[in-house]
Amino acid sequence: MMNNTILNILILSALTFNVSGKISLPSVFADHMVLQQNSEVAIWGWSEPGETVRIVTSWNLNDTIVAKANNFSAWKTSLQTTSAGGPYSIEILGSSNIQLSKVMMGEVWVCSGQSNMEWSANMGITNAEEEIAMASYPNIRIFQVPKIGAEYPQQDCKASWEACTPETMSASSAVGYFFGRELHEKLDVPIGLIVAAWGGTPAEVWIEKSRIENNPEYTDFMYGQLTDWWPSTPGASYNGMIAPIAPYGIAGTIWYQGESNSATYQVYASLKKALIENWRTDFERDFPFYFVQIAPWEYGIDGKSAYLREQQEMVAKSVPNTGMVVISDLVDDIKDIHPKNKLDVGKRLAAYALSETYALDEGPYKSPSFQSASIEKNKMRLSFNDVPGDLKCIGKNPAKFLVAGEDRVFVTAKARIEGKSIMVSSKQVKNPVAVRYCFDNTSLPDVFSSEGLPLAPFRTDQW
Repeated sequence: MMNNTILNILILSALTFNVSGKISLPSVFADHMVLQQNSEVAIWGWSEPGETVRIVTSWNLNDTIVAKANNFSAWKTSLQTTSAGGPYSIEILGSSNIQLSKVMMGEVWVCSGQSNMEWSANMGITNAEEEIAMASYPNIRIFQVPKIGAEYPQQDCKASWEACTPETMSASSAVGYFFGRELHEKLDVPIGLIVAAWGGTPAEVWIEKSRIENNPEYTDFMYGQLTDWWPSTPGASYNGMIAPIAPYGIAGTIWYQGESNSATYQVYASLKKALIENWRTDFERDFPFYFVQIAPWEYGIDGKSAYLREQQEMVAKSVPNTGMVVISDLVDDIKDIHPKNKLDVGKRLAAYALSETYALDEGPYKSPSFQSASIEKNKMRLSFNDVPGDLKCIGKNPAKFLVAGEDRVFVTAKARIEGKSIMVSSKQVKNPVAVRYCFDNTSLPDVFSSEGLPLAPFRTDQW
C-alpha cells in the first residue's frame, strides 16, 4: 500500500501542476465567487517562472495590476474591491488568459468546526422540508471545501462557488446558511460562505502542526482517538482545508466545535487562542471570530463538557474581537449530540456579527453571564453581565443552582430572582462559599434575560 508521505506529495503535485506554463488559479478564484467588499484582497496563482501577469477588473478598468511569477511558478498580488454589488468580471492576462465572470462584491465568512457546523438540512434539522424549499438566494454563494486531511499544507482544493439553491443549501452547513441568510437580509448585500467543517475533528487538527508540537503545554495530553472517520493528527485539517484558501479576503469566521475536546478540556482555551492567532496570521487580517458554546449532551459518566464550556467562555473574555453564543436552551434531546434547531444557532451568531462587526442595533445579543458573588449572612447574591432588563425564570423559582460550603459538598440550592441578581441559599449550608449553575453535562437552563437569552452555565469556585 502507498505510504501517506508519497500520497500527499502526489496530491500536492496534482493540485499545483501547471500544464505547459499556462496561468492557473486556486479553485477559490472562480466564476460566481464573492469578494470581500471595500477591501484590499489577495489574489494568487501560478504561471511560467518569471512571467509577468496582468490583472484587469471590470469595476476598475483604468488600473492594471501587475504580478511576476517567482522561480516556484507562483505569483501573488492584491485587488482593491468596491462596494457591494455586481456582477463583475476579472481578466488575468499572460501566456494564456483567464476570465472570471459573475463575480459579486459582498461579505465573506468562513464557517468551520466539527459536525454541528457540518450538519446539513439533509442530515435532519427542524422544519427541514420548509427551509429547503425556501432556500433560493442567488446572491448567497457557497464554497464547500472537501473533507481532506493532509500531512503538509496544500496549495489548492477541489471545489467551486455555487449559488444558494434548495439543492446546494440542503447539502451544506445549516448553521452557515442560516447565519448567511440573516446577514444577506439585514445588510442587503451578497454573502459568500466558505464552509470548511468536518465532524468529529478536535481543535488541534485545525491548527498548524508546528504550533502544537512546539508548545510544551500540550505534551501531557493525548489528542483525539484514532478513527476511520476523521483525522486526529495535529494540523491535518488545517493543511487540507484551511491552507488552500488562505489568504482569501474574508470578513470573519464562525466556529462550532469543542465536543471532541471535552476529555482534554484543560488546554482547550489555549488551543483555541492558538487557532485564532494562526488563522488571523494566514488570512492577513484581525478578523472577528464568533463561536458557539457546545450544547448539553450526555457525554457518558466521565464527561467533562462543563469544563470545556468554561474554557470556551475564557476565550471569549480574553481574546479580542471574539464572541460566544450560548445555545443551551435550543436542545430538545440531551441524548442527541446534534440539536436539530440550527436556525436559532445561526440567527444568534448573525446577531452577534450584525451588532459587533456591522454596528447595527440588533437589540441585546449577548447571554447573561456570571459577574460576581457576595455573602449576605447565610446567603449568596449573584450578579451578572449583560442583563439589560430583569432576569426571568421558567417555573416559579430557579431550580438549577447548587451551593456548597467549605466542605465542597454541593447541594440543591433555593434560588430567588431579585431583578438583575439572584439570591441563593440552603438550610444545609450555613456558610456558603461556592455556587454552580448548570455546571454539568446535561442541564438545560431555567434562567433567562427578559429578552429570552439563556444565562450561561458557570461556577464561582475553581475546585
